[in-house]
Amino acid sequence: MVLSCFNRTTFAAFRTPPPLDQRFRPEVVRERHVLLINPFYAKDVHASFGKHVLTPTLALTSIAAATPPDWTVECWDENLLQGPPPREPFPQVVGITVHLTFAQRAYELAAWYRRRGAKVVLGGLHVTSCPEEAAAHADAIAIGEGVGIWGRILTDAAAGRLRSRYEGSYRSCYRDEPPPRRDLLPRRSFLTTTSLIATRGCHNSCGFCYLSTRGLHMPYQMRDVAQVTAEFQADRQPYGVFTDNNLGSNPEYLRRLCRGLREVRKIWSAAVSVDVTDDPDLVREMALAGCTGVFVGFESLNDANIAAARKKSPASDDYARRVEILHRYGIQVNGSFVLGFDHDGPDVFARTVDWIESNKLECATFHILTPYPGTPLFAEMESEGRLLHKDWSRYDTAHVVFRPRRMSVETLEDGYAWCYRRLFSHQSIWQRRPADWRAVMPYLAMSYLYKRSNRLWYYLVRYRLTQLAWRGLVEITRLRHLAFRRRLDRNPSVNGWPVSVVPASV
Repeated sequence: MVLSCFNRTTFAAFRTPPPLDQRFRPEVVRERHVLLINPFYAKDVHASFGKHVLTPTLALTSIAAATPPDWTVECWDENLLQGPPPREPFPQVVGITVHLTFAQRAYELAAWYRRRGAKVVLGGLHVTSCPEEAAAHADAIAIGEGVGIWGRILTDAAAGRLRSRYEGSYRSCYRDEPPPRRDLLPRRSFLTTTSLIATRGCHNSCGFCYLSTRGLHMPYQMRDVAQVTAEFQADRQPYGVFTDNNLGSNPEYLRRLCRGLREVRKIWSAAVSVDVTDDPDLVREMALAGCTGVFVGFESLNDANIAAARKKSPASDDYARRVEILHRYGIQVNGSFVLGFDHDGPDVFARTVDWIESNKLECATFHILTPYPGTPLFAEMESEGRLLHKDWSRYDTAHVVFRPRRMSVETLEDGYAWCYRRLFSHQSIWQRRPADWRAVMPYLAMSYLYKRSNRLWYYLVRYRLTQLAWRGLVEITRLRHLAFRRRLDRNPSVNGWPVSVVPASV
């Protein structure tokens, strides 16, 4: 009975947004006070409930950094399970970031604040891809890059001349933007508050990726290495996460960045494409700079799927060799796989998981192919009549929203759930353990906390224990990696480093 109640509490907390008090009426609106909100979104019951508190989104803290000094600013993330957004002092302006999966919740929040006298500004990717829809729920919408136009929006709001539409340009110089206001974040609520971005954009233009959204013109830009390392140092965290779409998109820049990070003596992870392994010496530079893990978008083990998605990628039969290169330099691999491409049949699930286990990927993330509005994939699916509906809350890569070509909707949904059950099983976790016995216990601790602790995550998140739960593992990983780097630095060979010294990583 206790366990059943425990599960119900956890499930409800991560699937249902907090209620809004419809009876509340503000006594006074505080002028020049802005509240920035990251709305609640329902969590995938098959994946880790703790995934969303590993690092904070930079959307709010970046906008907060662009807020004029004569305004007070407050950030609120509903996903931290601290209840509904604050209402006292009642803000003059509310800024809400909107993604299609939580668009409905964003609109509910917007309506609640507007009815009580606040001016609401909506921004984010969904606003850029569906501006007419978003405009119906806001006093103003911000399309495109918001940092450069945020000051003007607040100035207009204070003067009573707020326009209905503002457009920012991603062509503005990225290195000129102020560093995010990480001081506004509750540090104990995240594994680390050091979310970093060194580059904007990507050299790929995959048809299913949100970067290919119509109207989202994001040229590739790089920040100065000194800026990035200074931000990393300033946040005083032992571990950082680069949230770039592909940190390895420009190999020579990544090499310069790694050399700048070597003196920081911290550890970090990043998303890269698998072709970063074209140059094993670059992977070695990443390890020497503190990289302990990478998120790699393999997407599919079928080359026909990769070609149809217009992704530039090495042949899939070379993936295993490239994973071994990353492992050789102590870098764990979290592989991302998309299920439901047109060349996928019912055998894709077992084939993908078998490959993950045989190559000992420390983690994997599965996504059901999802046609985001505004992307070429969405236009193709819509023209072929294959979209099942436009309920954006289910466009979360955990639900099937289109008719697959080579399997039924039910087969794709069931196969997706099976992949997570298999990967999160005791057997699979043990099968993918590191070869080095010294790394086994930290790997198991990380795997079980991340993958098999959904019944605990409500309490860890609700009572701000996330950083405390991870702190020991992070420090053990950092110290082990520093020792590994010293050994690696003494070895002049690029390809000869034995796998047996690979450390555990976060």
